[in-house]
Amino acid sequence: MPATEALFLVSHLSDVVGVRVADGREVVLKRRVDELGRAGACVRAQELLASHGFPCPPPLTEPVFADGFVVHAEAFVGRGEIETDDSPAAAGRSAVLLADLIGRLSALDAPPPLPNPEWVRWDSLPERQARSSAPGWIDETQGRLRDKLAACRLQPVVGHVDWEAQNMRWERSEPLVVHDWDSLAWLPEAAIAGTASGVFASHGQPTLAPLASSTAFLEAYQRERGARFSRGEEEIAWAASLWVALHNARDELIYDRPRLSLERLEEQRADRLARARA
Repeated sequence: MPATEALFLVSHLSDVVGVRVADGREVVLKRRVDELGRAGACVRAQELLASHGFPCPPPLTEPVFADGFVVHAEAFVGRGEIETDDSPAAAGRSAVLLADLIGRLSALDAPPPLPNPEWVRWDSLPERQARSSAPGWIDETQGRLRDKLAACRLQPVVGHVDWEAQNMRWERSEPLVVHDWDSLAWLPEAAIAGTASGVFASHGQPTLAPLASSTAFLEAYQRERGARFSRGEEEIAWAASLWVALHNARDELIYDRPRLSLERLEEQRADRLARARA
């Protein structure tokens, strides 16, 4: 069905175009690099969640792969507000929503979306980061975390690893929609929750949440899931919260962006490493 009106265009990791089609529906078209077909698993998980009542845009097409890219369409959900608070209370609301997502995907037996996104690949840095210099303490911290995370033998699950405020919309403190379903990964649950506890407050540009808010996030997540993390799982969660912040800090240096993650890393690194026992 032909488009009759363009609504918006956003280009970052994906090219995202919002259009109104001839029958009045508002649709989002997404195109991104995908040479290995991981989008098939991501769209399938999104479809499963949408059909079981989770607040996410239902896919409208199967992914189409061509020339190293993938394209698919989903419904457009344009309402709601971004949460800009990084308090423990906001952390708790975000954590409860993630726990709901993980619980549903585990029950639905979603396929693994491999390979994982670059910011949660513990065994290697993206090429641009590997070729760029960084302060010695960043390299040293990343090495310690790599050793910790590489030794992890916890069972992986499917989860969302770009759990930033900018990817969600709320109405009166209730979740309306979660976006960015390209950012699913196959990792231990504690690592997914830990990653989210570090980035949940990001809107506009990635940052690292306050330490108290990350603590509140992990506590709320475990309560909602009805099971406590083991000591080892807690350590993996804190290690993962640092790993993604280091990834973001390296990109701040490469692209000369405001040092939001870098500054908070300098403040929190020692506490988070201690909690990770790394």
